[in-house]
Amino acid sequence: MESLRIKSLFSSLVLFVLVSSPTLSSAASLGINYGQLGDNLPQPTDVIPLINSIGATKAKLYDANPQILSAFANTGIEFMVAIGNNLLSSMGDPQQALTWVKSNVQTYLPATKITGIMVGNEVLTLNNAELSNNLVPAMKSVYAALVSLGLDKSINVTTAHSLDIMGSTYPPSAGAFKQDYKVYMQAILSFHVQTGSPFYINMYPFFAYKSSPSDIDLNYVLFEPNNGFVDPTTKLLYDNMLFAQIDAVYSAITLLGYKGVSICESETGWPSKGDADEVGATLDNAAKYNSNLIKMVAQNKVTPLGSSLDIYIFALFNENMKTGQTSERNFGLFQPDKMPVYSVTSVRLTDGVTVSSSAVERYNSLILLFFCIASIAFL
Repeated sequence: MESLRIKSLFSSLVLFVLVSSPTLSSAASLGINYGQLGDNLPQPTDVIPLINSIGATKAKLYDANPQILSAFANTGIEFMVAIGNNLLSSMGDPQQALTWVKSNVQTYLPATKITGIMVGNEVLTLNNAELSNNLVPAMKSVYAALVSLGLDKSINVTTAHSLDIMGSTYPPSAGAFKQDYKVYMQAILSFHVQTGSPFYINMYPFFAYKSSPSDIDLNYVLFEPNNGFVDPTTKLLYDNMLFAQIDAVYSAITLLGYKGVSICESETGWPSKGDADEVGATLDNAAKYNSNLIKMVAQNKVTPLGSSLDIYIFALFNENMKTGQTSERNFGLFQPDKMPVYSVTSVRLTDGVTVSSSAVERYNSLILLFFCIASIAFL
């Protein structure tokens, strides 16, 4: 009788963990956004050692620049190429999608390691009905092109969203998409489930802090020691905003019935300079944010709900042709002359790395165990 109870306890524990946690990817990974909106940027061959110097293994483009893709042949660095919003309409045509994939992807394989195609960027929050309606058909056509070429097992098709698709992010357990985007989100998430591709979203704790510096603890957004907060529903402790945002997105995905879709952070970063009203945009804060983020990726840290970190830091260079406030031209880790803007931690990612649990992770593990035991007690 006792052995049956132990087996029942163990089974309930396993079931609880599976129900409570998202599908985890095997390891964290670090990438970099390689933008090109500058008239003084170095040649692509000179960029290779810069990417290697920060320990990044992936790079994301906002196009399919032939010079860059050729220069990175045989480097082992994984690339995500992009189809611009202006091409979404034409990509709905299967033949045009096939032509694009052949010219911009297949041509560079296998020497250049292209592993993803980003179809559009922050399309839904542009609030352009035509673009929004063209997004999923374009994604499907591009994926069909990969299937026809036998490339669908090695190359993902996805799109990047702005965090503005969220109607609620606090607390993380109450995360939900805005009502206006739910129909689109269901079609996009269904595509991710069918193809096994991740959900990409751009997240910038800097902008949240900039808008309410008196209400948000700077240490909380910079991954520095702080008290954090406990989600009143899950009782999980959050000690940084990025993790809270990721788990809010996971909650929103789960709410629509698509639990298990992996989440990747297609952009996140911190500017080293800003205008007078851009509170927090300093060299010191940028160095702390990106250094602490790189450390967490290297240590395979996970969010309280269990999402691993698949991160693309924004950005590789300060780009002088970007418009907007001063911060927009100062997100780079490097100056165009290849000198670091500031010193960042460089940590090589190692498979199977083991790190001691932080206080937050130990707390959250105990909370999960408590809820498991409590649920069993009422059986």
